[in-house]
Amino acid sequence: MSILRRNNVRVTGATTGRPVVLVHGFGCDQNMWRLVEPLLAEDHPLVLFDYVGAGRSDLSAWQEDRYSSLDGYARDLVEVLEELDLRDAVVVGHSVSSMTGVLAAAAAPERIGALVMVCPSPRYIDEDGYRGGFSAEDIEELLESLESNYLGWSATMAPVIMGNPDRPELGEELTNSFCATDPDIARVFARTTFLSDSRKDLETVTVPTLILECEQDVIAPREVGAYVHAAVPGSQLVTLDAVGHCPQLSAPEATASAVRAFLTSGVR
Repeated sequence: MSILRRNNVRVTGATTGRPVVLVHGFGCDQNMWRLVEPLLAEDHPLVLFDYVGAGRSDLSAWQEDRYSSLDGYARDLVEVLEELDLRDAVVVGHSVSSMTGVLAAAAAPERIGALVMVCPSPRYIDEDGYRGGFSAEDIEELLESLESNYLGWSATMAPVIMGNPDRPELGEELTNSFCATDPDIARVFARTTFLSDSRKDLETVTVPTLILECEQDVIAPREVGAYVHAAVPGSQLVTLDAVGHCPQLSAPEATASAVRAFLTSGVR
């Protein structure tokens, strides 16, 4: 099977320059980057794709055992990089895909030269000395609600995740994105996401890394951004003047500006 077709890979932007790979998170697809894309395309070749099971990917390629861990999603990313023979790429991962980028950089260090983590969280569940934002009971309740009524869960949770209640169209877009995902696939990806613990993986990062957080984010509170920043040596932490968990939609100019500043700062 063609990797490019399997993952609905799209290459756009400049024909020269350092390649930038935009990686979507849970319940989304590459369309979530559409407002950032033109702001980066002038100076960089851009690669966008859908994880298997998302967007216009080949759903026949989805296997529960592969996508029951973040390693499966990291393999999708690495295989796209290999198929395009990209080297020294900048991987911009949103939410859980920040951790996918970490895993991919460890698996294929020759392919990835820098990471941008947009609203990352290595662990969603609180523990002694660590605040992820949710209790174990919160996460189990969230997952049970998702599994019992995925469409209802999407309609309730998407606006909360998006934030920006004064801009309801953003919450509606995320709701529609969630609802377009097959519920069985969403169930597996949700458990993979919300039960993951990638804190140890942060210690493996050796490439320049930018961490973008929002002023307010119910999914990845600022304590999480501070934790990731402290765990990744030499990383940069930028707090966007934005609310919610999806600044690429709610604050695309600020998001793109922070990425451009990182890439033009001599990052190697």
